[in-house]
Amino acid sequence: MSEYRALITGGGRGIGRGIALALAERGFSIAVNALEHDADVEATLTELRALGASAQAVIGDVADLAAHESILQRAESAIGPLTTLVNNAGVGVLQRGDLLVVSPESYDRCQAVNSRAVFFLTQRWARRILAQPAPEAAHRCVITVSSSNAVAVSISRGEYCVSKAGASMIARLFAVRLGGDGVGCYEIRPGVIETAMTAPVKQDYERRIAEGLTVAPRMGQPSDIGSIAAALATGQLAFCTGQALEADGGLVIPRY
Repeated sequence: MSEYRALITGGGRGIGRGIALALAERGFSIAVNALEHDADVEATLTELRALGASAQAVIGDVADLAAHESILQRAESAIGPLTTLVNNAGVGVLQRGDLLVVSPESYDRCQAVNSRAVFFLTQRWARRILAQPAPEAAHRCVITVSSSNAVAVSISRGEYCVSKAGASMIARLFAVRLGGDGVGCYEIRPGVIETAMTAPVKQDYERRIAEGLTVAPRMGQPSDIGSIAAALATGQLAFCTGQALEADGGLVIPRY
C-alpha cells in the first residue's frame, strides 16, 4: 500500500477528478468523497484503478458536520491512515444576479459547503493525524481549493466570493496552527476552469478570454489544478506552507 494516502472531497468529477488522477500518477492511494456513488464517481474510480492506484468511494455530505468522523474513518478503513486532505468540494450560487437580491438560502448554502465544512473537516482530520505517529517518508498536508473569487470581486455571485474568502483564511489559520507539527497547509485558487460548474457560462467566458480576461488565452483544465496539487501533496513546495497559488492563467494580475 502506498505511503501516501489522500481523501479528496468532491473528488468524483471536475477539479476533484483532476486532482485525484494527478495524485494517483504519483503513487497515492485515493479515497474519493462525493454526495452519492453516481456514474461520475464510478468513472473516476475506474480511471484511478487503471493507473494502478488503490481507490475507494467514501460517500457523505461534508456540509453535515456530524458526518465528518464517519467520512474520515471510512476513508482510513479503505486505504489506510491519511497523509493528505484535499478540501475540494464546493457549490456555486443558486442563481447569479444582483447583489441586492442575494437570498439567505444561497448565502448559507455557499457558507456551509465552501467554508464551514472546510474548517471543521480540517479540524477533525488534524486531530486524527496528530494522534498518530508521523510517517517517516510521506509529507502530511491539507490542500484547500478555493477560487480566484477569494480576492476577485464578482457582484453577480457575491455569496460565493464571501465563502471562498473564508476558505482562504481557513487555509492560512491551519497553516499557522499545524506548522510546528510538520503539517503543511496550502491553498489553490483556480480561475476559469472548464468543468460542469462553468459549463452554463462557457461561451461567455471564452468570449471574455478572447478579449483579454486572462493572460493565458484559454480556459484552465482540471489537470492544470491536479499538477499543482500533486507538487504540494508530495512536499515539493513544503516551504510554501500558508501560501495561495493563483492557478488562473494570469486572471488576477493587476493590469492597466
